[in-house]
Amino acid sequence: MRPDPAHAKGEQAFHAALWSGEAPAGLTAPDRAEVARRFAVYRNNVQHGLSRALAARFPVIEALLGGEFFTAMARVFIGDSPPRDPVLLTWGDGFPGFLDRFPPVAHLPYLGEVATLELARGRAYHAADAPPVPPGALAVPEPETLRLALHPSVALPAFRHPAVRIWQAHQPGAGPAPIAPGPDHALIARAPDLSVIVAPLAPDTHAVLTALAAGAPLGDAAAHGDPTPALTLLLRHGLITGTTHGDAE
Repeated sequence: MRPDPAHAKGEQAFHAALWSGEAPAGLTAPDRAEVARRFAVYRNNVQHGLSRALAARFPVIEALLGGEFFTAMARVFIGDSPPRDPVLLTWGDGFPGFLDRFPPVAHLPYLGEVATLELARGRAYHAADAPPVPPGALAVPEPETLRLALHPSVALPAFRHPAVRIWQAHQPGAGPAPIAPGPDHALIARAPDLSVIVAPLAPDTHAVLTALAAGAPLGDAAAHGDPTPALTLLLRHGLITGTTHGDAE
């Protein structure tokens, strides 16, 4: 059966009206005002559901801004970047960039980076599975030639602002404490028990891990700093999923 062009056009108009603020012209009834009222209720329900989905993905951003402001801002984001797919798993990927451009929060330049951290946590949780190697896999001749395959969930963000410390300050049980300005580095990944790790890193450890993630042999990665903290962290959380060794480049 061929698709009905009129039906497809009507669906497009209905979808567009969810974000435009006007009831679609295709809806007819004796009382046009009643149609507009009912559609406004439906649109409000849709937008409320999407704003709650966004808050679930970025809870620290909501905590930083307050629920009322976040909901109002979410509606602006929804109008700017409505979902293009019924599966909302990836919707919201543009939220960090939106925060960087949104004038009312321009005085909070760290918001986009905190949102990037929260986005990375969600991606880590949903990353593909990969079993860790046994600890003895690193006990090889010429360990400087060892190359490591890291778990698909591993992300190694570097932030200009204290995004990791701000995020930590808004976790359950965290007490109030001053947060000094300055950059942050982190390892974000999913452990075998399905918990998502956000591990603050010293800059040299971050550089070592970044080199290893890019496929550099251990000897080359060690040029950035002592590799022991990086390897300890990877082994503790089961984040090494494969090893190869050969001549260092």
